[in-house]
Amino acid sequence: MMEILGLRHRASGVNSCFSGAGLPFADYVRDTQAMLRQHHDGKNDQEAIVAGNTPFELLPAGDFEKGRDKPYRRGVLLTHGLSDSPYHMRHLGAFFQRNGFRVMAVLLPGHGTRPGDLLEVDWREWVRTVAYGADCLAAEVDELYLAGFSAGAALSLFHAGHDNRVRGLFLFSPAFEITPLAKWANLHKLYSWLRPKAAWVGNMQDRDLYKYESFCKNAAAQMYKLTQALPKSGVDIPVFAVASADDATVNSAATLRFIQQARHVCSKLVWYSTAKIEQENIEWVDSAVPEKRILGSAHTAIVMSPEDAYYGANGEYANCLHYYDNDSERYKACMSQPREVWWGEVSEQNLEHGLLRRLMYNPHYAAMETSMLKFIQGLP
Repeated sequence: MMEILGLRHRASGVNSCFSGAGLPFADYVRDTQAMLRQHHDGKNDQEAIVAGNTPFELLPAGDFEKGRDKPYRRGVLLTHGLSDSPYHMRHLGAFFQRNGFRVMAVLLPGHGTRPGDLLEVDWREWVRTVAYGADCLAAEVDELYLAGFSAGAALSLFHAGHDNRVRGLFLFSPAFEITPLAKWANLHKLYSWLRPKAAWVGNMQDRDLYKYESFCKNAAAQMYKLTQALPKSGVDIPVFAVASADDATVNSAATLRFIQQARHVCSKLVWYSTAKIEQENIEWVDSAVPEKRILGSAHTAIVMSPEDAYYGANGEYANCLHYYDNDSERYKACMSQPREVWWGEVSEQNLEHGLLRRLMYNPHYAAMETSMLKFIQGLP
């Protein structure tokens, strides 16, 4: 008998391809917001969902430096991660805005609507989206920079390898390498017409307003194809990167190697780890904060401020998904007993401490912004 999945695990038919080509960026934002509003019509949290998933743009604040022949000297394009949304780039956007950058942030195809929209997406649609954003921004700024989180970091590096207008990169938890098993993720297509659940790594409740909790195999397969297309010889431009040795989503050692081989003298890595590392262009930060019951950092934590109302230290959202499928009692306890949980990446070692929530914010976020500002001030 053929399996039936819920509506959110099927493609909506409106969000698997990039549809903003040729539009001014403001029109792209408006059209995307209208699509999101229609898709989420009737939901209790509709306004919050639409606002957090909509692409956005910001004008530089205060006494910013104007361009020579364009309105602005510097601009940065922000690209979110796989299964994430522009909400995850809001704090970075505010930082760049305060420091004189024109800011634009895109929504990648397959995102912001329902997890099923990642079933049909192709990684080249993500590439098209970043290229569009870069073109829009380059028309307004003398110096074009790209900033991305996870898959967005990989897309930023990919684009920089094909666009000599890019002057520098800001990369957070870069997804330069993922498990090689992702190469075979789409083998399910041979039989998932009969067993739709075979197309999914996990079917979760999807209560997160700004990130899919369910994850389909095609998303992993497309991500693998992107990583294989990244420039093998790196780039010659300045790179500011932030990564965690504790990361359980991507191979963060690839970021460490990337920075160790960086050719531009300004390049720098902020490296979160419980084990100290000493190298000229690496700033080591101890990822454990015992007084806050934080065992270490996590892939999901890097770009989020502790003050964030949704993912922050006192935020509405708690990530206990590692218990969801196989331990309902621990899942309930993890969700309802914040004073008894530990925080960190989901690993066997961390789980041995007791109840564990996956860390969703960066306790060192303010210090990271200070490091970014110093990097910007040293740009040529």
